[in-house]
Amino acid sequence: MKRQTVFKLAAIAVLSLGLGWGAQAQDKAPIKILVGFPPGGSTDLVARLLAEKMAVVLKQPIIVDNKPGAGGRMAAQALKASAPDGLTYMIAPNATPVMQTLLYPVEVLKYDMLKDLAPVAVLVTYPLAIAVNTQSGVKNIKEYAAWVKANPKEGSFGTAGAGGHTHFSGLQLGKAIGQPLQVVPYRGNGPMVTDLLGGQVPAGIMTAGDVLQYQKSGKVRVLAQFGAKRSPLLPDVPTLIEQGYNLDTGDAWTGMWAPAKTPQAELDRVQNAIKYVLALPEVREQLVNKSTLNPDFKPASEMDALQRKELQYWAPIIKESNFKPES
Repeated sequence: MKRQTVFKLAAIAVLSLGLGWGAQAQDKAPIKILVGFPPGGSTDLVARLLAEKMAVVLKQPIIVDNKPGAGGRMAAQALKASAPDGLTYMIAPNATPVMQTLLYPVEVLKYDMLKDLAPVAVLVTYPLAIAVNTQSGVKNIKEYAAWVKANPKEGSFGTAGAGGHTHFSGLQLGKAIGQPLQVVPYRGNGPMVTDLLGGQVPAGIMTAGDVLQYQKSGKVRVLAQFGAKRSPLLPDVPTLIEQGYNLDTGDAWTGMWAPAKTPQAELDRVQNAIKYVLALPEVREQLVNKSTLNPDFKPASEMDALQRKELQYWAPIIKESNFKPES
């Protein structure tokens, strides 16, 4: 057996003993990870990659159960209804609990994010960016601001749907540049990028991974990131702050939740497994190079603080927008 393989197996064995992952776990019932979106998307990809690796570390079968619908609410409702026994979790983007909480009353949601869902860990982060068709000729946000002021009819942007992180980030950008921008919602990033390439929509605000390939081919130009600092996934694209606009709507992120009242020992066991798996070179390579996602483990305490910070930040913005979502 190769020395590297022996070392890796030994490391897993030592870690397992230290965290209470014994051989008896092989007889445990399978863990179920709920995903509120169809197979094939980035959230589903993260869930399946982690499920595969964590099953080995935890010595326990893990099943990914897709429950698409209502922007992820179906999965969150199913999570709340699950027994808090450490066998059911949900992986979702931050927009599912944060934006949905601010857009819908509890009577529609059928769950309270802070009371019914227990944070486990942040898994990955990924930058949001604004891109334009290269035919516009603009190369940065100041040029974009001047362009839309001179061509008000061009002051619209596409998003992957109404009521999400990119939607409200675009509205905030309009305020920052002094020119209101109108949202054009699409059913996913795919159709929106198609129209951006074809010139049917002048700009798009999206997860950067969905447009980078087109920047490389010269068909679009990514003008700015919306986070406070440059993401390692977009090292050559400046933030809005760097370009003179005091706007930070944050990176998007994907996390894991459990039903409230899940035993702390189970939460710790899964959290530690996540931390270990996200540090594996093959997992990082898959996430970064193939999916344009940044492995960015944050424990439950930091995830809880992040949720509350985002709820506080977005609440007045969403209220002021007067946006009314479909039920």
